[in-house]
Amino acid sequence: MTDSLAKRIEQGSGAAKADLVLKGGRVFDLVTGDLVESDVAICGETIVGTYETYDATREIDVAGKVIVPGFIDTHLHVESSLLTPHEFDRCVLPRGITTAICDPHEIANVLGAEGIRYFLAAADETIMDLRVQLSSCVPATDLETSGAALSIDDLLPFRDHAKVIGLAEFMNFPGVLARDPGCMAKLEAFRGGHIDGHAPLLRGHGLNGYLAAGIRTEHEATSADEALEKLRKGVRVLVREGSVSKDLDALLPIITERHSPFLALCTDDRNPLDIAEHGHLDYMIRHAIENGVEPLAIYRAATISGARAFGLMDRGLVAPGWRADLVVLDSLEGCNAEMVFSAGRRVTDALFDTRRPVPVVGRASVRVPVLEADAFVARPSRGETSVIGILPGKIITEHRRHRLPEAGGEALPDPQADIVRLSVVERHGKNGNVANAFVQGFGLARGAIACSIGHDSHNIGVVGLDRAEMAVAVNRLRDLEGGIVVVDGGKVAAEIALPIAGLMSEEPHASVRARLERLREAAHSLGVTLDEPFLQLAFLPLPVIPHLKLSDRGLVDVDRFALVEPAALH
Repeated sequence: MTDSLAKRIEQGSGAAKADLVLKGGRVFDLVTGDLVESDVAICGETIVGTYETYDATREIDVAGKVIVPGFIDTHLHVESSLLTPHEFDRCVLPRGITTAICDPHEIANVLGAEGIRYFLAAADETIMDLRVQLSSCVPATDLETSGAALSIDDLLPFRDHAKVIGLAEFMNFPGVLARDPGCMAKLEAFRGGHIDGHAPLLRGHGLNGYLAAGIRTEHEATSADEALEKLRKGVRVLVREGSVSKDLDALLPIITERHSPFLALCTDDRNPLDIAEHGHLDYMIRHAIENGVEPLAIYRAATISGARAFGLMDRGLVAPGWRADLVVLDSLEGCNAEMVFSAGRRVTDALFDTRRPVPVVGRASVRVPVLEADAFVARPSRGETSVIGILPGKIITEHRRHRLPEAGGEALPDPQADIVRLSVVERHGKNGNVANAFVQGFGLARGAIACSIGHDSHNIGVVGLDRAEMAVAVNRLRDLEGGIVVVDGGKVAAEIALPIAGLMSEEPHASVRARLERLREAAHSLGVTLDEPFLQLAFLPLPVIPHLKLSDRGLVDVDRFALVEPAALH
């Protein structure tokens, strides 16, 4: 036995004082569903005793509190928080999220392998256990221009890294079903390991073929019926509640004690404004219980079930021999974290200060020329024009058709029908594409909004009524090295710089939150009715989510996985 193993056994058996004991609280037993008053003894980073009385070198009184395992976010993109991994750590760990499984897909689409190396370096420093899935689809499709491409040869050097779990969300499900050689090479290389899924609205035989590739987890179910089919076919469903993709309410009926071993929770894309105002996984737990979900079901999904789904067999229970990731709550229903322990360490500001900094990457990644208003001219269609229809709270869009006004050889927006201009500008310096179309559902009455976050290739997206204001917004993003900009009356009304790959801020999460508050106020002053207009805009170029999207190459019919018509590129 090693000294550490001997020490754990000695302390767990009561032959020596524990390093730390939490006294007077009640443990939520995720096996039986009981709340049991119990000491929790900790040796180093491991729980060594429960349901007995322990002496300790250090004791913490948690009388009247509830002790649960640390929460596990099973799928997210840290970049969508607009924060560096270090600031994301500081933002969500105090809420009880002790493990986060990230796909650095966003930065990989901009920087390629350099972005993955950055995340692995950061994961070695975060206090939370940040795990990495290797981005499987960079680029996600051949219908857009990305900053980088990752082949299987680019991914293999990372496969055995201690922080790597497996292959991240395999978004190109048409490529899987068509047995595309590039897709097949990646699936073969990770056969027997973890492969995460991404198959929105895929059902029936198509779903069977996709899952036959060895895919076992998936977070794109948006209805209880879709989720049940995936559960029955062996998929562990990751219930998602992000800032735009809000699927929790629709999936509440499946979050039962019977299903909970096969469910987990994830946020996918959630910004610090939502986290501060509502919460993270803690919000999902509170909301589920408020709406009638059994506490045992939702807490299992947030902990042990998520751990098992991703092969993390050392965490998810408050039990001897398990990793001491613990959350001390006010109550099961309130789910307010009063203390958090990560690998046995109490989470404090001083603990965050022990992390070593990781040099940032991806500066000067926004490579666009200065654009004039003429770049955003949309050519008229014969008859009705295809229009992207926004569905609030979803990243799925509708393919709508409207007869738009025309003048001077161009199609015009129709503000009475809430139809405004939408453009996507290639920003990696590869071809200078500008694709122009229309979108319905923003509520925009004037001004323009632009951002350099544009899933998945992260080109610039801009909406507006006036082409000149759209040019002002895009040109300001160029100066900022990426970010989000709101323009009103031809001038910048609010902004945030995101110079790390055009995706992340170098500022603390509280500062990012304050800037987002000002941006949201500025957007709403333009008439915007969406709660989260910036992430909604960021998902409009995403050509793997049905039904109609706009990439820098033109409108994409996602159901056919083809361009509706090539863009009139400028």
